Amino acid sequence: MSNLTSTSDKILQCARSLVIAGGYNGFSYADIAEVVGIRKASIHHHFPSKVDLVRTLLEQYREEAKTGIAALERYHADPVDQLRAYTSYWAECIGDPTSAFCVCALLASQIPVLPPEIVLEVRAHFRMLSAWLTSVLDKGATQGGFVLAGTARSEAEGFVAGVHGAMLSARAYGDDKVFKVVTDSLIEKLVSNRS
Repeated sequence: MSNLTSTSDKILQCARSLVIAGGYNGFSYADIAEVVGIRKASIHHHFPSKVDLVRTLLEQYREEAKTGIAALERYHADPVDQLRAYTSYWAECIGDPTSAFCVCALLASQIPVLPPEIVLEVRAHFRMLSAWLTSVLDKGATQGGFVLAGTARSEAEGFVAGVHGAMLSARAYGDDKVFKVVTDSLIEKLVSNRS
């Protein structure tokens, strides 16, 4: 059983890297078979279709994000520090081509051509992230750490867009530092508005 889990994990890890590199339609089971060193039939044994594979990948990705957020909250009680830790996580990832981009953000740009099952998973990830950021901003505003220009929800949506836009900019410019410049500015606008 552990061998099946190991193979399944390798397939998922490879698929994640390939999605980040080229999107949903940018890879096939043949690509995964070549990288992982297995036959396509073995991939189909674990994931009968590409939809099954990517849906499982996104479910796993969302659970990893929830676990990461819970850990971030344990180590950083202050909402300002939570936002900084969140953006710092991505700043560290930006230089690594296998994790330099949020899988769901990349797939969101492809929604018109994605299967409906994948669209549901992408939207579920964005809802989860938005709900968490809304709670962080609401708590920070209540404690006086943030002054919000709009509702906590609208600010959270803007923050999500800003972080993902910063990922795009870093990729477009081929410069890891662009991400931190943009995200530091996003946080400072929330913090520097204090009376």
